[in-house]
Amino acid sequence: MRVEDFDMFSTLLKQRSGLVLTRDKAYLLESRLMPVARKWNMKGLEELATTVRTRKDEALLRDITEAMTTNESSFFRDQKPFDQFRQLVLPRLMEARATKRSLRIWSAACSSGQEAYSLSMILNDEAARLAGWRIEIVGTDISAEMVERAKSGVYTQFEVQRGLPITMLVKHFKQNGDKWQINPQLRQMVSFREWNLLGDLSALGQFDIVFCRNVLIYFDQPTKAKVLESISRQMPQDGVLYLGGAETVLGITERFKPVEGQRGLYSLGGFSAAGAKVA
Repeated sequence: MRVEDFDMFSTLLKQRSGLVLTRDKAYLLESRLMPVARKWNMKGLEELATTVRTRKDEALLRDITEAMTTNESSFFRDQKPFDQFRQLVLPRLMEARATKRSLRIWSAACSSGQEAYSLSMILNDEAARLAGWRIEIVGTDISAEMVERAKSGVYTQFEVQRGLPITMLVKHFKQNGDKWQINPQLRQMVSFREWNLLGDLSALGQFDIVFCRNVLIYFDQPTKAKVLESISRQMPQDGVLYLGGAETVLGITERFKPVEGQRGLYSLGGFSAAGAKVA
Protein backbone atom coordinates (compact mmCIF):
# COMPACT_ATOMS: atom_id res chain seq x y z
CA MET A 1 0.00 0.00 0.00
CA ARG A 2 1.28 3.45 -0.90
CA VAL A 3 2.22 5.60 2.09
CA GLU A 4 -0.03 8.44 0.96
CA ASP A 5 -2.98 6.04 0.70
CA PHE A 6 -2.34 4.63 4.17
CA ASP A 7 -2.16 8.16 5.60
CA MET A 8 -5.42 9.12 3.89
CA PHE A 9 -7.28 6.04 5.13
CA SER A 10 -5.92 6.34 8.67
CA THR A 11 -6.90 10.04 8.85
CA LEU A 12 -10.38 9.21 7.57
CA LEU A 13 -10.82 6.46 10.17
CA LYS A 14 -9.55 8.67 13.00
CA GLN A 15 -12.07 11.38 12.09
CA ARG A 16 -15.03 9.03 11.69
CA SER A 17 -14.47 6.49 14.47
CA GLY A 18 -11.54 7.53 16.67
CA LEU A 19 -9.55 4.49 15.52
CA VAL A 20 -5.81 5.14 15.52
CA LEU A 21 -3.68 3.13 13.09
CA THR A 22 0.11 3.26 13.01
CA ARG A 23 1.97 2.39 9.83
CA ASP A 24 2.92 -1.04 11.14
CA LYS A 25 -0.80 -1.85 10.81
CA ALA A 26 -0.80 -1.41 7.03
CA TYR A 27 -1.39 -5.15 6.66
CA LEU A 28 -4.62 -4.77 8.65
CA LEU A 29 -5.86 -2.03 6.36
CA GLU A 30 -5.06 -4.12 3.31
CA SER A 31 -6.78 -7.27 4.58
CA ARG A 32 -9.90 -5.44 5.75
CA LEU A 33 -10.31 -3.02 2.85
CA MET A 34 -9.71 -5.40 -0.09
CA PRO A 35 -13.21 -6.93 0.38
CA VAL A 36 -14.62 -3.37 0.31
CA ALA A 37 -12.80 -2.66 -2.96
CA ARG A 38 -14.17 -5.90 -4.46
CA LYS A 39 -17.70 -5.08 -3.27
CA TRP A 40 -17.49 -1.76 -5.13
CA ASN A 41 -16.02 -3.44 -8.26
CA MET A 42 -12.63 -1.83 -7.88
CA LYS A 43 -9.32 -3.40 -8.87
CA GLY A 44 -7.55 -2.70 -5.58
CA LEU A 45 -6.73 -0.26 -2.80
CA GLU A 46 -5.21 2.38 -5.07
CA GLU A 47 -8.49 2.71 -6.94
CA LEU A 48 -10.36 2.71 -3.64
CA ALA A 49 -8.15 5.51 -2.30
CA THR A 50 -8.54 7.54 -5.50
CA THR A 51 -12.32 7.17 -5.37
CA VAL A 52 -12.43 8.31 -1.72
CA ARG A 53 -10.38 11.41 -2.61
CA THR A 54 -12.47 12.38 -5.62
CA ARG A 55 -15.98 11.28 -4.68
CA LYS A 56 -17.34 11.72 -1.15
CA ASP A 57 -19.75 8.80 -1.26
CA GLU A 58 -21.20 8.32 2.24
CA ALA A 59 -22.11 4.68 1.57
CA LEU A 60 -18.52 3.92 0.56
CA LEU A 61 -17.11 5.78 3.57
CA ARG A 62 -19.47 3.82 5.81
CA ASP A 63 -18.31 0.51 4.33
CA ILE A 64 -14.67 1.47 4.92
CA THR A 65 -15.37 2.52 8.50
CA GLU A 66 -17.36 -0.60 9.30
CA ALA A 67 -14.71 -2.88 7.78
CA MET A 68 -12.08 -1.42 10.10
CA THR A 69 -14.14 -1.11 13.30
CA THR A 70 -15.88 -4.48 13.34
CA ASN A 71 -14.36 -6.46 16.20
CA GLU A 72 -15.18 -9.98 17.24
CA SER A 73 -16.85 -10.70 20.54
CA SER A 74 -17.91 -13.70 22.58
CA PHE A 75 -20.42 -14.62 25.25
CA PHE A 76 -19.31 -13.96 28.85
CA ARG A 77 -15.97 -12.67 27.56
CA ASP A 78 -13.31 -12.84 30.31
CA GLN A 79 -16.00 -14.06 32.77
CA LYS A 80 -14.81 -11.97 35.78
CA PRO A 81 -16.78 -8.83 34.79
CA PHE A 82 -19.97 -10.88 34.65
CA ASP A 83 -19.25 -12.43 38.06
CA GLN A 84 -18.80 -8.89 39.40
CA PHE A 85 -22.06 -7.86 37.77
CA ARG A 86 -24.02 -10.75 39.28
CA GLN A 87 -22.45 -10.86 42.74
CA LEU A 88 -21.56 -7.23 43.46
CA VAL A 89 -22.86 -4.55 41.10
CA LEU A 90 -26.41 -5.78 40.64
CA PRO A 91 -27.12 -6.38 44.36
CA ARG A 92 -25.59 -3.01 45.41
CA LEU A 93 -27.50 -1.02 42.80
CA MET A 94 -30.75 -2.89 43.49
CA GLU A 95 -30.41 -1.83 47.11
CA ALA A 96 -29.71 1.76 46.09
CA ARG A 97 -32.64 1.79 43.61
CA ALA A 98 -35.12 -0.01 45.89
CA THR A 99 -37.61 2.86 45.65
CA LYS A 100 -37.14 3.64 41.98
CA ARG A 101 -36.99 -0.05 40.97
CA SER A 102 -35.39 0.63 37.64
CA LEU A 103 -31.98 0.01 36.06
CA ARG A 104 -30.54 0.99 32.69
CA ILE A 105 -27.50 -0.82 31.30
CA TRP A 106 -25.46 0.20 28.26
CA SER A 107 -23.29 -2.14 26.19
CA ALA A 108 -21.19 0.36 24.21
CA ALA A 109 -19.50 -0.86 21.02
CA CYS A 110 -21.60 -4.00 21.38
CA SER A 111 -20.46 -5.64 18.11
CA SER A 112 -22.80 -8.57 17.31
CA GLY A 113 -24.52 -8.45 20.70
CA GLN A 114 -22.94 -11.23 22.78
CA GLU A 115 -22.12 -8.97 25.74
CA ALA A 116 -25.64 -7.52 25.93
CA TYR A 117 -27.23 -10.96 25.67
CA SER A 118 -24.86 -12.35 28.31
CA LEU A 119 -26.22 -9.68 30.67
CA SER A 120 -29.79 -10.53 29.70
CA MET A 121 -29.16 -14.19 30.61
CA ILE A 122 -27.90 -13.21 34.06
CA LEU A 123 -30.90 -10.94 34.61
CA ASN A 124 -33.24 -13.66 33.43
CA ASP A 125 -31.74 -16.02 36.01
CA GLU A 126 -32.42 -13.33 38.64
CA ALA A 127 -36.03 -12.82 37.48
CA ALA A 128 -37.56 -13.69 40.85
CA ARG A 129 -35.54 -11.01 42.67
CA LEU A 130 -36.22 -8.51 39.90
CA ALA A 131 -39.99 -8.99 39.80
CA GLY A 132 -41.61 -5.57 39.44
CA TRP A 133 -38.39 -3.94 38.25
CA ARG A 134 -37.96 -2.09 34.98
CA ILE A 135 -34.69 -3.27 33.43
CA GLU A 136 -33.44 -1.87 30.15
CA ILE A 137 -30.36 -3.02 28.24
CA VAL A 138 -29.20 -0.87 25.33
CA GLY A 139 -26.51 -2.04 22.91
CA THR A 140 -24.89 0.41 20.50
CA ASP A 141 -22.31 0.05 17.76
CA ILE A 142 -20.94 2.20 14.96
CA SER A 143 -21.53 -0.63 12.48
CA ALA A 144 -25.04 -0.90 11.01
CA GLU A 145 -24.25 -4.45 9.93
CA MET A 146 -23.32 -5.49 13.49
CA VAL A 147 -26.44 -3.83 14.91
CA GLU A 148 -28.65 -5.81 12.54
CA ARG A 149 -26.83 -9.03 13.44
CA ALA A 150 -27.28 -8.29 17.13
CA LYS A 151 -31.00 -7.64 16.67
CA SER A 152 -31.44 -11.02 14.97
CA GLY A 153 -29.77 -12.86 17.87
CA VAL A 154 -28.57 -15.56 15.47
CA TYR A 155 -25.14 -17.13 16.01
CA THR A 156 -23.04 -19.88 14.49
CA GLN A 157 -22.01 -23.06 16.27
CA PHE A 158 -18.52 -21.60 16.65
CA GLU A 159 -19.86 -18.42 18.27
CA VAL A 160 -22.05 -20.20 20.82
CA GLN A 161 -19.18 -22.51 21.77
CA ARG A 162 -17.03 -19.54 22.79
CA GLY A 163 -17.67 -18.77 26.46
CA LEU A 164 -21.27 -19.97 26.62
CA PRO A 165 -21.91 -22.85 29.07
CA ILE A 166 -23.88 -25.70 27.51
CA THR A 167 -26.58 -25.32 30.16
CA MET A 168 -27.21 -21.72 29.06
CA LEU A 169 -27.14 -22.68 25.39
CA VAL A 170 -29.87 -25.28 25.96
CA LYS A 171 -31.88 -22.95 28.20
CA HIS A 172 -31.74 -19.74 26.20
CA PHE A 173 -31.28 -20.73 22.54
CA LYS A 174 -33.18 -22.60 19.86
CA GLN A 175 -31.28 -24.45 17.15
CA ASN A 176 -32.26 -23.69 13.56
CA GLY A 177 -30.23 -25.75 11.12
CA ASP A 178 -26.56 -25.01 11.72
CA LYS A 179 -27.36 -21.75 13.59
CA TRP A 180 -28.61 -20.90 17.05
CA GLN A 181 -31.07 -18.12 17.88
CA ILE A 182 -31.47 -16.61 21.33
CA ASN A 183 -35.00 -16.90 22.75
CA PRO A 184 -37.51 -14.08 22.00
CA GLN A 185 -37.85 -13.32 25.73
CA LEU A 186 -34.18 -12.36 25.95
CA ARG A 187 -34.20 -10.50 22.62
CA GLN A 188 -37.03 -8.35 23.98
CA MET A 189 -34.87 -7.36 26.97
CA VAL A 190 -32.29 -5.67 24.73
CA SER A 191 -32.60 -2.84 22.22
CA PHE A 192 -29.81 -2.19 19.70
CA ARG A 193 -29.01 1.11 18.02
CA GLU A 194 -26.40 2.40 15.62
CA TRP A 195 -24.34 5.01 17.47
CA ASN A 196 -20.90 6.60 17.26
CA LEU A 197 -19.10 7.02 20.60
CA LEU A 198 -17.50 10.20 19.27
CA GLY A 199 -20.91 11.80 18.77
CA ASP A 200 -23.42 13.36 21.15
CA LEU A 201 -24.46 10.71 23.71
CA SER A 202 -27.14 12.77 25.45
CA ALA A 203 -30.03 11.32 23.43
CA LEU A 204 -29.22 7.86 24.82
CA GLY A 205 -30.23 9.00 28.31
CA GLN A 206 -28.78 8.08 31.70
CA PHE A 207 -27.28 4.66 32.51
CA ASP A 208 -26.62 3.05 35.88
CA ILE A 209 -24.12 0.57 34.41
CA VAL A 210 -21.95 1.04 31.33
CA PHE A 211 -19.88 -1.67 29.66
CA CYS A 212 -17.28 -0.03 27.41
CA ARG A 213 -14.75 -2.85 27.29
CA ASN A 214 -11.85 -3.20 24.86
CA VAL A 215 -12.78 -0.02 23.03
CA LEU A 216 -10.46 2.66 24.40
CA ILE A 217 -7.38 0.64 23.37
CA TYR A 218 -8.02 1.75 19.77
CA PHE A 219 -8.05 5.48 20.61
CA ASP A 220 -5.32 8.04 21.29
CA GLN A 221 -5.20 9.82 24.67
CA PRO A 222 -7.28 12.90 23.73
CA THR A 223 -10.00 10.70 22.20
CA LYS A 224 -10.04 8.42 25.25
CA ALA A 225 -10.47 11.47 27.48
CA LYS A 226 -13.28 12.83 25.30
CA VAL A 227 -15.17 9.52 25.28
CA LEU A 228 -14.82 9.02 29.05
CA GLU A 229 -15.96 12.58 29.71
CA SER A 230 -19.01 12.04 27.50
CA ILE A 231 -19.87 8.75 29.20
CA SER A 232 -19.54 10.33 32.65
CA ARG A 233 -22.26 12.84 31.76
CA GLN A 234 -24.66 9.96 31.13
CA MET A 235 -24.18 8.35 34.55
CA PRO A 236 -25.29 9.01 38.14
CA GLN A 237 -22.70 9.43 40.88
CA ASP A 238 -22.99 5.80 41.99
CA GLY A 239 -23.08 4.36 38.47
CA VAL A 240 -20.51 1.77 37.42
CA LEU A 241 -18.27 1.74 34.35
CA TYR A 242 -16.62 -1.43 33.06
CA LEU A 243 -13.42 -1.17 31.02
CA GLY A 244 -11.31 -3.93 29.50
CA GLY A 245 -8.42 -5.59 31.31
CA ALA A 246 -5.82 -3.57 29.36
CA GLU A 247 -7.64 -0.24 29.85
CA THR A 248 -7.61 2.32 32.64
CA VAL A 249 -8.80 5.83 33.47
CA LEU A 250 -5.56 6.66 35.29
CA GLY A 251 -3.68 9.49 33.61
CA ILE A 252 -6.59 10.09 31.23
CA THR A 253 -9.45 11.59 33.24
CA GLU A 254 -10.19 12.68 36.80
CA ARG A 255 -13.90 12.01 36.39
CA PHE A 256 -13.80 8.28 37.10
CA LYS A 257 -12.14 6.56 40.05
CA PRO A 258 -11.21 2.87 40.29
CA VAL A 259 -13.59 0.91 42.53
CA GLU A 260 -11.42 -0.32 45.38
CA GLY A 261 -10.49 -3.98 45.12
CA GLN A 262 -12.35 -4.51 41.84
CA ARG A 263 -10.17 -4.55 38.76
CA GLY A 264 -11.83 -3.12 35.66
CA LEU A 265 -14.58 -1.35 37.62
CA TYR A 266 -14.81 2.45 37.81
CA SER A 267 -17.25 4.93 39.29
CA LEU A 268 -17.70 8.68 39.59
CA GLY A 269 -17.11 8.13 43.29
CA GLY A 270 -20.47 7.08 44.67
CA PHE A 271 -20.19 3.30 44.37
CA SER A 272 -18.67 1.30 47.23
CA ALA A 273 -17.50 -2.29 47.06
CA ALA A 274 -16.22 -2.34 50.63
CA GLY A 275 -16.17 -5.85 52.05
CA ALA A 276 -17.24 -7.43 48.76
CA LYS A 277 -15.68 -10.66 47.51
CA VAL A 278 -16.30 -11.85 43.98
CA ALA A 279 -15.61 -15.52 43.25
